[in-house]
Amino acid sequence: MTRTAALDAVRREGKRVRTPRLEVRYIASLSRSARVGIVVPKHKRTAVARNLVKRRLRELVRTTLLPGLAAVAPLDLVVRAAPEAYGADLATLAADLATVLARLRTRPA
Repeated sequence: MTRTAALDAVRREGKRVRTPRLEVRYIASLSRSARVGIVVPKHKRTAVARNLVKRRLRELVRTTLLPGLAAVAPLDLVVRAAPEAYGADLATLAADLATVLARLRTRPA
């Protein structure tokens, strides 16, 4: 998901799941599959640091979140990195996304 209007709609109307390093907002999708947008605010960090967090989240969404959402109704999600995500390693972010996935499976859209 890359369009500003779609991201804003999910952020405005979506339900929230939070972990110490991530905030995920979601709404039911009108498409047949899940769509995900990743937002990594500056938080006074360099572009190199932001891109590292973005690449890590993109890979974890591709390998962990999307396959796990196959059993759930299609959702539009916005994954937003908190300042604490900059200091987290890949395993910690993976654990956070696993927590988010577990919560999404138990919550209604």
